[in-house]
Amino acid sequence: MTTRRAAYRRRWSPAAFWRGCLSPWRTRRLLEAHLLVLLVLTAVASTALFLSCRQAQRGAEALASREAPAVQGLAATRLAALRAGQEAHALVNMNLIGVTGSGETYRSQLSAADQGLSRIADRTDQDLGTVKGLLATYSNSLGLATSLYRDQPLMREQKLQEAKSLLTRETVGLAPRLDALQRVQMEHAEATATMGRWQRGGWWVAELALAAVALTLLSALFVLRDRCGRDWNPWLLAAFVLTVLLAVVPLTTAYSTEDDLGGALKDLRLITEVSRQGGGPGLAEAQQRVTEESEDVRHKTAEGAWTDTVYRGALVGSLLAIVLPALGLGLRLDNDYWRRR
Repeated sequence: MTTRRAAYRRRWSPAAFWRGCLSPWRTRRLLEAHLLVLLVLTAVASTALFLSCRQAQRGAEALASREAPAVQGLAATRLAALRAGQEAHALVNMNLIGVTGSGETYRSQLSAADQGLSRIADRTDQDLGTVKGLLATYSNSLGLATSLYRDQPLMREQKLQEAKSLLTRETVGLAPRLDALQRVQMEHAEATATMGRWQRGGWWVAELALAAVALTLLSALFVLRDRCGRDWNPWLLAAFVLTVLLAVVPLTTAYSTEDDLGGALKDLRLITEVSRQGGGPGLAEAQQRVTEESEDVRHKTAEGAWTDTVYRGALVGSLLAIVLPALGLGLRLDNDYWRRR
């Protein structure tokens, strides 16, 4: 009974099924077919994996080095410009103009806004010329109101109103223009950090091709043991382990990085909302919150920096995935068949 059961299992086992599927093929042709299929599949898998990893790496780098700093800088510039106007009006209302050190706060805010625009210019392709000109005119109006016309109330009030108009005028004012720039920059950041349809398609192609490579390697190992009486081929075993690693590690890294970048995008949206307030006593708190959230964004984008290491590893691994099966089957065919012609 036990013998019958063992014979039944051998007859209907996966090995018996695959042996029956391969039975019409001669061993040499079978190994050559495996070699050809492996070369094609590994080439497809390596190309798709290389392009997918490269795209993920570029997205993480672009968000960390350009898009996120630009959004943060525009938010900080807008709040600094609003804060400068608020502080200048406070000086006038409290009759502190002319008191030593009384204008340092609004001047430092104007300086921060100007420096922020200078840093943003290197991180965005948007035209900042108009905004820089408005900021310069706005700074000049505040300076005239608090310095040149400090003893002429009417002219001082006129310059303050002029500065307020330059800052808040609908559509063409400094604050609305910065808000529009920030909205466009936020769209760029979302497009950069989000995995699109073509990117997901690339990962699907890479994973399916790697799965097919793994199955073909198992089939080649089976043929070598079943028909050639050979032990496990070390080249093919190494290729199989490498294929599994290539299927798991880059994909896991890509989706982990996407989660980190998604968290950074949420923080950037929060920074954008905080910076859109029109003024009031909460500007200092808003600036502090933007600073804190910006630090969180830097931490989250820095966590995606290891995609560069994985990308380089995937590149080397993809090349080895092509070479190892070619060596394993090529050497065996050369020793057993090609030299005997």
